[in-house]
Amino acid sequence: MIPQSFIQDLLARVDIVEVVERYLPLKKGGANYFACCPFHGEKSASFSVSPTKQFYHCFGCGAHGSAISFLMEYSGLGFIDAVKELAGTIGMEVPQDDFKPDLNHARNQSLTELMAQAARFYKDQLKRSPVAIDYLKQRGLTGEIAARYGLGYAPEGWQALQAAFADYKAAGLLECGLVLENEDGRRYDRFRDRIMFPIQDQRGNVIGFGGRVLGKGEPKYLNSPETPLFEKGRELYGLVHARQSVRDQECVLVVEGYMDVVGLAQFGVANAVATLGTAATPHHIQKLLRLTDRVVFCFDGDAAGRRAAGRALEVSLEHLADNKTLSFLFLPEEHDPDSFVRAEGPDAFRAAMNRALPLAEFLLAELKKDVDLGTAEGCARLIHEAKPLVTRIAAPLLRLQVIKMLAEAAGFTQAEVEQSFGLKAAAPPRRFDDNPPFEGGFKGRRDFNGRQGRNALPRLAPRQRPLSAIETLLKLVIQHPVWAARLPIDLLPDDSPEGLALRAIVDALSVGDLPTHGIGALLEHYRGSPHAEAIDRMAGQLADSPFDEATIEPLLNDTLKKLEADAVSREIDALNAQERERGLNATERRHLAELFVRKQKLQARTKAQDS
Repeated sequence: MIPQSFIQDLLARVDIVEVVERYLPLKKGGANYFACCPFHGEKSASFSVSPTKQFYHCFGCGAHGSAISFLMEYSGLGFIDAVKELAGTIGMEVPQDDFKPDLNHARNQSLTELMAQAARFYKDQLKRSPVAIDYLKQRGLTGEIAARYGLGYAPEGWQALQAAFADYKAAGLLECGLVLENEDGRRYDRFRDRIMFPIQDQRGNVIGFGGRVLGKGEPKYLNSPETPLFEKGRELYGLVHARQSVRDQECVLVVEGYMDVVGLAQFGVANAVATLGTAATPHHIQKLLRLTDRVVFCFDGDAAGRRAAGRALEVSLEHLADNKTLSFLFLPEEHDPDSFVRAEGPDAFRAAMNRALPLAEFLLAELKKDVDLGTAEGCARLIHEAKPLVTRIAAPLLRLQVIKMLAEAAGFTQAEVEQSFGLKAAAPPRRFDDNPPFEGGFKGRRDFNGRQGRNALPRLAPRQRPLSAIETLLKLVIQHPVWAARLPIDLLPDDSPEGLALRAIVDALSVGDLPTHGIGALLEHYRGSPHAEAIDRMAGQLADSPFDEATIEPLLNDTLKKLEADAVSREIDALNAQERERGLNATERRHLAELFVRKQKLQARTKAQDS
C-alpha cells in the first residue's frame, strides 16, 4: 500500500485546477472554474473545479472527487498508476518499499524505449513498401488513418530489425518479444512481412504489436507475447485513440480485431476498441465501465461469435451496476465490423448498435435456447441452469429484473425463484407519492458557487429527502473538518453509516490524523475504508447544496441539540420498554425521571429559540 501520509502530502502540493486544466479548457466563474463535463455528453459547462476545496463536481452527472479520482476516471488508470502519474508531474517519487510494484521501473522504461524505436522503424518501412501500401488501400484505409494509428510494416527479411538497433543481441529485444532465438542461439525477427499495429497503454506508450499477414498464411494475426510491458488480458487495442469519442458518444464498442477498429474509424465510428486475441476478461470489463456507462460488444453472428459473446457475458456479471448498460451486437454471418461498415455505411452500423441486445435479454435467450419450456422438466432446468449465473449479477435491480423474467418464462412466481436461488425475497417498494419525481423549474436552485434562480446551472435530478440530524452533521463536518472536535462522540449513533463515519472522523482528528486541506483530501483519506461510501455520498450532496456560511454555525448548534434530544428520547423509550417487560428498580426510575426533565428543558430551549 502507498502510505496515506504520502498521498496527503501529494494532494497538498498539487493544485486540482492545474491537473484538470491539462485535459480540459477551464473558465473561471466566481470562486471556481468550469468546463463541459468529460464524463457525459453536454453542451453547458456544469463541471466545476474548486481550488479551495481541491474537489471537482459535475452538476449534471454527479461525478466528483479529488485530483487522483480525476486521473482515474479521465485516463482509466488504477489508483496506484494515478498516484504515480500525479506524483511524476511535480517530481515526487512514490515510496517503493510500502507496496509491491508490478514491474522494475528502470527495466520497464528501457523496454518502452525499445518498443518505441521499433514502432518508428516499422512506420518508416511502410512508406517504403508499395506492396504494403497497396494492401491498405485495398482495405479502404487512407494515409491519414494509417498515420493516426501508427500503422507500420515489418519487412520480409529474417533480421530486418538489425537496421533499427545497433545491438541486435541486446537482452531487451528478446525480453519485449521483438526477436526470437533458436536452439543454437541464433536470433531472428518475430514479425516478418506483416502490417504492424502498435498496441499502446493508457499513456500512449507502445507496449506490444499485432501483425497481420498480407496474403494467405498462418497465423493470420500474430501478437506480441506476454512481456513485462504487455499483458493482453489487461489491454485493449485502440483505447487511446477512442477515449474522447467514447466520452462524446457515452458508449464504447468492443470488437475482435485490429482491422475492425481501424476500418470503423475510417468511416467515422471512432469509439471502437478490440480485445487482443483473447476473450474479454474482468480487467477489460472494469476498465471499460470506468470509462463509460454503456458498453456494446460486437461479434460475428456465427457459432464462434455466440460463444465469444457468452464468455464476455459471464465475466461481466460480477462487475455490473444498475447505472451501467452492456449490450451484444451480432452481425450477419457473412460480415465482420470492417466489412459491414464498408458495405452498409456508418449510419447503418450505428443503427445496428442501437438495436444491440441488452445483457438481460441475451442471457435469457442463451438459457432458453436448449430448453423445452413446454414441459415441467424444462422449466425446472431453466431455473437450475440460471442460478449460477443470475446469482453472480452484481447490480441488485438488474438481478431482480432478470429473476422476474425467468419466473415469467418458466411459470414460477418471483418469490419461488428467489427461494430456489437462496435469495431473500425483495421487500415491497416504498411509495413516495407525495414527492414529485423531478425538480421543477429553476426557483430556489443553488449551485456550487451559491448562485440561485435562473443563473444557477440547471439540473434534472431526483428531489432529495430532508437530511437526518446525523447526515446533516456529517455534511457539516465535510465542509469544515475541524468542527469534528466539537462533536460529543457519546451522542453519535453507531447504527448508521453516517454515524460510524462521524465517529471515525472524530477519532482521526483527536490523534492528528485527519486531513483538513480540502474535500478531495478527505475523500482520499477514507478511500477503500468502510466509511468511504457515506462520506462520498455526503460530499456529492454538499457540492450540490453547500451550507450558507452565514447560517452554518447556528445550524451546527441546532443539529447538536436535535442529536441530544434524539439520544434522550431513545433512552426514555428503552427504559419504558424495560418497565413494561420486567419493571424498573429505584435507581432506574430516578434516571427515567431525570431524562424526562432533561427532555422538557431541551424542548423549552428549542421553543424559545424558535419564537
